[in-house]
Amino acid sequence: MKFEGKTAKDVKIAYIGGGSRGWAWLLMSDLVSCPQLSGSVYLYDIDREAAEHNEIIGNKFNDIEGAVSHWQYKAVKTIGEALDGADFVIISILPGTFDEMESDVHTPEKYGIYQSVGDTAGPGGIVRAMRTLPMIEEIAENVKKYCPKAWVINYTNPMTLCVKQLYDTFPEIRAFGCCHEVFGTQKILKAIYEKNTGETIDSHTDIKVNPVAVNHFTWLTTATYRNQDLYPMYREFCEQHHETGAQDGGDDNWMNNSFSSGEKVKMDLFLRYGVIAAAGDRHLAEFCEGKWYLASPERVSEMQFALTPVSWRKEDLKRRLEHSAGLLSGEKQPTLNNSGEEGVHQMCALLGLADLVTNVNIPNRGQIPNLPIGAVVETNATFRADSLNPVFAGEIPASILPLVSRVCAEQEMVFEGIKERNVQKIFAAFVNDPLVTCGIDDAKKLFIEMCENTKEYLTMFNWENL
Repeated sequence: MKFEGKTAKDVKIAYIGGGSRGWAWLLMSDLVSCPQLSGSVYLYDIDREAAEHNEIIGNKFNDIEGAVSHWQYKAVKTIGEALDGADFVIISILPGTFDEMESDVHTPEKYGIYQSVGDTAGPGGIVRAMRTLPMIEEIAENVKKYCPKAWVINYTNPMTLCVKQLYDTFPEIRAFGCCHEVFGTQKILKAIYEKNTGETIDSHTDIKVNPVAVNHFTWLTTATYRNQDLYPMYREFCEQHHETGAQDGGDDNWMNNSFSSGEKVKMDLFLRYGVIAAAGDRHLAEFCEGKWYLASPERVSEMQFALTPVSWRKEDLKRRLEHSAGLLSGEKQPTLNNSGEEGVHQMCALLGLADLVTNVNIPNRGQIPNLPIGAVVETNATFRADSLNPVFAGEIPASILPLVSRVCAEQEMVFEGIKERNVQKIFAAFVNDPLVTCGIDDAKKLFIEMCENTKEYLTMFNWENL
């Protein structure tokens, strides 16, 4: 890698999960849209053919209108080839297939347990973690072997536990987890301010926030625009719209273009606890008591968000495979589409080309004093040349501390159970999850069935004592 003024050339990125049909193309778009960086992306995936297809597609991005930098894509046979000498490592993997995810999400419905996402919290999130963390452990060991000084950017869920695993396996790793959920809440605040004042804000990043807590259950203790406190405007908005939802008709259709929910969960949580919840309603609902927002499909509909069936994901994959075939044949051409993620901006900052303050998931080193040291938390952090430092976020407010502490404790317990391959400990966390509203006997039946459905990926666990 070499620097030329405010640009970096010959940057090497290792993309683990590089056969992705979808997010990989957004990353390709982000990279060729950034004039400050150029280099190579080494694609590694257990589905070698998918990575080879993305090699062809990625190289086509260099020639499209609007591309301002050049990247060479190369699919490789081994993870070592991808990681060797890498400056950055991107982890974006699907642990298993959508068949396993179908079990994660829908098997609990037999017991009246509904999940809107099923990849982070609830019974689905726990079983997904059992599949995922051994894979992340192997990746971390290889980072230690081939590129110990690389910056590792994780996009895989469950985010908190994946980042925890990276640091547990390789304590000196330079890793962080990225999630765009906070950006959505910044956009809501931007829209509310613009509607109230008639002024236009250039970007949601102009809304300055202080995120705290854990991924997908993140909260904003402050929100300002040019030092103006946005809490009073947000409170007024919630008081006006919490019953009808932000997508109710009339003058509020400005919300329809940007958000797929009526934000009623978010508003309800604010009016309950006085703190702005900063993730999408689908995620927030899964961290709350099961009867609050996910008691039934009818309750979900009433709260104006959605259950995402895995059948939809399977159909969407078919569409993406068709799109991939079109890109490979030349029938379709790649296009520039901003991913909405900040990964490329973070790379620029870590290379010393700019400074950046944004939310990330890293171990707690005291940035949140009333959560355990070492637990992975989501707060702002400062990105500068070859350094990433958490911003002191302050304590979790007392009104939401019981909710957040419970989530944090459960995540720590699940992690320890997976690390020890101790299914009893994992089940103890499983049965105490707020979404597991059935009795303990049914909870055990459910846990065993979900694990049986994904047993191909759980051979490392000891099942004798369950």
